[in-house]
Amino acid sequence: MTRFIFLFVGVFAYGAVQAAPQELLQSYVAQARLENPQFREFSASRGEIFYHAKRTHGSGKSVSCAACHTDNPKSAGKNEKTAKEILPLAPSANKERLTDAAKVEKWFKRNCQDVMERSCTAQEKGDFLTYLLSIK
Repeated sequence: MTRFIFLFVGVFAYGAVQAAPQELLQSYVAQARLENPQFREFSASRGEIFYHAKRTHGSGKSVSCAACHTDNPKSAGKNEKTAKEILPLAPSANKERLTDAAKVEKWFKRNCQDVMERSCTAQEKGDFLTYLLSIK
């Protein structure tokens, strides 16, 4: 487990480090085990539910990951605030997706706060990535 913790910390400490999506998942396994000793594995079905779940903010506005990224992660989306195009999330449709550990973590930090109004857990991140990787 110490090796995975080092991998997780090391990948993010050096900025834009190219990593395979499976390496990113392994770093989240280590973090999930620290957050919850009963953690067993990530779930694509939980990740899909997380992706589509609508959350209502205090303003009454309903938001979800799919609101900007579309219901199909293989399709390009559009940022609701800026109207800027968002390339597909699924690595099967966008080979650059999930290859830069620092970008992935930056993306989670910003979007979890925007959608969830909090930081995402390692379990949520791992489930989400597992879902994206399951899309063929």
